[in-house]
Amino acid sequence: MKKDIILCGVGGQGILSIATIIGEAATKAGVNLKQAEVHGMSQRGGDVQSNLRLSTKQIWSDLIPLGGCDLIISMEPMEALRYLPYLSKDGVIVTSNKPFVNIPNYPESEALFAELNALPHVVQLDIEQVAKDCGTPRSANVVLLGMAAKYLEIVSPEQLREAVATIFARKGEAVVEANLKAFDATNNPSTTC
Repeated sequence: MKKDIILCGVGGQGILSIATIIGEAATKAGVNLKQAEVHGMSQRGGDVQSNLRLSTKQIWSDLIPLGGCDLIISMEPMEALRYLPYLSKDGVIVTSNKPFVNIPNYPESEALFAELNALPHVVQLDIEQVAKDCGTPRSANVVLLGMAAKYLEIVSPEQLREAVATIFARKGEAVVEANLKAFDATNNPSTTC
């Protein structure tokens, strides 16, 4: 089994944290992992993208070929569209539906969502609002990871949940609990924010 993932968004939104959590879960599960360096500006406002490749077999390259991406996890809807040439015909996009307008020629929302909604496999949600509703406004990236968890398949949602706890453990129990609540917000019907 393999899963090729593109993580994308804007600098400062937590793309690296998502990659770290998935990497922790994959490592504990004994899954092979390759991650390309993050491309783009790491400062707030610049686009950021990373290739993350997971497989039960050996992986030779850390770059995902055009048409080879199984899952795009995007903190920003325009950034999800930027990587469409990499998405396989059966690939899934999991994205925030709240634009981060950081450039003067940002597309009109109507055109942006028309293109996104025309795609066959798109899951979108206002993750920032969900994070605020959970009382953890800085955990929108973990809300997004929770949305994407069932599409990862090579690592389970429970393995990802354990990785969230491990990654945030050094910040204290309150931060761990807040991030677990954010992770569970979209994939566990019993979780209330």
